[in-house]
Amino acid sequence: MAIRKIATLGHPVLRQVARTVTREELASEGVQRFIDDLIETMHDANGAGLAANQVYEPIRIAAIEVNKNPRYPYKPNWPLTVLVNPVVTPTMDETFLCYEGCLSVPNLRGEVRRFTGVRVQAWDRDGKDLDFEVKGLTAGTFQHELDHLDGKVFVDRVEDPRTFTTWADFERFHMAAFVERAKALVARYGT
Repeated sequence: MAIRKIATLGHPVLRQVARTVTREELASEGVQRFIDDLIETMHDANGAGLAANQVYEPIRIAAIEVNKNPRYPYKPNWPLTVLVNPVVTPTMDETFLCYEGCLSVPNLRGEVRRFTGVRVQAWDRDGKDLDFEVKGLTAGTFQHELDHLDGKVFVDRVEDPRTFTTWADFERFHMAAFVERAKALVARYGT
């Protein structure tokens, strides 16, 4: 396994729509090694998720995991999930405002509106079908990562640019109120 460099905002790879992966390609040693690298890079950066094009590979693969993440202490835990060729479909009209950050946009956060519930359909790293629903903050995490595969970054979805803040100022001025909203979402929807 290797830790890969993470592309930052402005690099064209973050604006590419990632291409679909075939089952044969997925089974290859190279793609399986890439998935290991993606996971290792996500863990090293304390990310809640990482999409392939964030590490300069514009293919439709993402990894998501939240396990007592120090960057996101308010997020509910979610087991390691590798998504290949994922599709996300809203399951409810209700939305919430989420203060998001991104490994590809260092030291910046902003409020993004996300659907409260989504259905996720994909393959796992072995090519087996996945089909499940996620709600609350976890639904926001999935939408954020899968946006990357469509060439979108969270800054594209910020409705009010006045919500942009550095990490330090988020913690100082905004985190307490956001954590209260996050706790209410978790109490209502769990993970």
